[in-house]
This record gives sequence, C-alpha cells and structure tokens, in this order.
Amino acid sequence: MSNAVSALQGASFEGFVTVREIGPLGMISLRAKADVTGLEAAFAALGLTLPAHRQMTGTTDKGAGWMSPDEYLILVPYAEVASALASLGQSLEGQHHLAVDVSDARAIFRIEGAKAGQVVQKLGPIDVARLGPNELRRSRAAQVAAAIWVEGEGYTLVCFRSVAAYVMGILKASAANGAELG
Repeated sequence: MSNAVSALQGASFEGFVTVREIGPLGMISLRAKADVTGLEAAFAALGLTLPAHRQMTGTTDKGAGWMSPDEYLILVPYAEVASALASLGQSLEGQHHLAVDVSDARAIFRIEGAKAGQVVQKLGPIDVARLGPNELRRSRAAQVAAAIWVEGEGYTLVCFRSVAAYVMGILKASAANGAELG
C-alpha cells in the first residue's frame, strides 16, 4: 500500500449542500459468485454482513456493497486492508474468488444536506426519489463510472481516483449556491 493519502487531500465544498472527499479508506474488490461456499462466513469474519442485491451493509467506515452478481466492494479502515485480504483468503481457500486491494485506485465522496438528492440527481440517470436507505446503484457521474448509495441523511459516491478532480468539479458545480433545482 502507498502512504495513505486521499486523492484530493480531503477537499470539501460548502454550497447548498456539503460535498467532501473522505479517505483514505481501505477498499477491496471481491469477485466471487453468491453461491461460493463460505462467502457469508468470510464476510462475518470481517465483522460484516453479506450484502443483498443492490445494497450496502454496515457503514462507509466499515461495510460492504453488492456491485454485481459476482462482485462486492468491501470498505475497511485503510490500515486493515492487508489483514482483511488475509482473512478473505483464509475463509475462501479452495473456492473460486479474487480479492484485490483497490484502495489507492478509488476516491470516495460524501454529499450531505437537506437537498443532497438534487446534486446526485444532476449527475446521472438515477431515480433518487426511489433510492432507499443503504441502496446502492452503479451508474455514471456525468461521464465517469461511479457507485452511489444512500447512507444516513446523505449519499456516498465512489469513482476511480484518476477522475477524482473531475468528479469533485461536477459535484461543486451541482452543489453551488443558486444551482438548486426548481
């Protein structure tokens, strides 16, 4: 792992909502089919619950998200990635799976405030009004791939680190005072 520096050094913006980069955060991409023997136990060994279809379990600090029928995003404190990977390897030994540290390849943002949904609504084709608590969507944030989920009174967005500055720019423009919808 690198020196644990977030993509934008914790950049933040105050408009009609608050947008901030959070991190560094440990992120593991786990590829395994839902019927793999020991998958639930592997998540339990990390103190997590296996997420259901299009759901997040836990929190951004320590949680897991369903990304596709054979892909999960596991969030842990940055310093715990190596031990989490070892635990997954041990729990899923002999089973077809792939667990990779993607912490330094991703950026993660929080969008918070009473009108946070308006910012998310501007980014892509997500029916924000129908997103439930801890519901996750893989979509686009303007022109880049992103995962977005409802957490508490706001939204969390994950994108590739290489486009973090672009995503922060579109989040700032969407959250600027005077840019509210309707």
